[in-house]
Amino acid sequence: MDVEILIRISGFALVFAAMALWEIAAPRRRLGSGRKSRWPGNLGILIVDALAVRILIPTAAVGAALLAAGRGWGLLHLVGLRLSVATLLGFLVLDLAIYGQHVLFHKVPVLWRLHRMHHADLDIDVTTGGRFHPFEILISMLIKIAVVIAFGIPVVAVLLFELVLNATSMFNHGNVSMPAALDHVLRWLVVTPDMHRVHHSILRAETDSNFGFNLPWWDRLFGTYRAAPQAGHDGMTIGLPIFRDPEELRIDRLLTQPFRDDAAEAGREVGSAPEA
Repeated sequence: MDVEILIRISGFALVFAAMALWEIAAPRRRLGSGRKSRWPGNLGILIVDALAVRILIPTAAVGAALLAAGRGWGLLHLVGLRLSVATLLGFLVLDLAIYGQHVLFHKVPVLWRLHRMHHADLDIDVTTGGRFHPFEILISMLIKIAVVIAFGIPVVAVLLFELVLNATSMFNHGNVSMPAALDHVLRWLVVTPDMHRVHHSILRAETDSNFGFNLPWWDRLFGTYRAAPQAGHDGMTIGLPIFRDPEELRIDRLLTQPFRDDAAEAGREVGSAPEA
């Protein structure tokens, strides 16, 4: 487990540093709230999430994969596939599960109250990729553990998936620009920043689109893909009608957002954002 933690921390640090430098060198949008007001809360939440998982579910998904392998549990173990094939299928199953979970957190009101903290960020950049409420992270981990055990997903597939998910979450939330032609090609293979940014629009129809984190295929397959925001990437408004006070960027306010509303909640337009 010590090696696993070292791999995770090293991978996170390298991708975070690369994305942060890219954002400085070639930003896609001008930040309205900036980094000084947002980064302490966003990074603080990331630390709380990591501690919560390690304390409450110390073995997490990798431990579940080891247990399933030792007991011979899960569909992939029963079928008896080669490790390479089982790893590939396991990765795809986990990615589809994360897509389905993401849709669920938008559609079920009590889950949306947890998830909306992620959407309430007033800008979107590399730190938004780790801005999730601890309760959402714990529920997500329990879902992932259930999928790992049910399918008997190999340890290598679980570790690879989590490393890639962590990296792609920072990548597709990045406030980075790239040539349109390159984005057009890449979004057939991976969720790009321009593709995922649509998901952080204040408009409900756009918020409820582009749910993928790693692979873009599920959105196209299930009809949730949207190519671009209605107002364009420069003109779109990031966030939700609720929690737009800059004070809501503080970590103490982030942690209590699922249990609070503000005046904007009662008066927002029907098309603005998912119901709480």
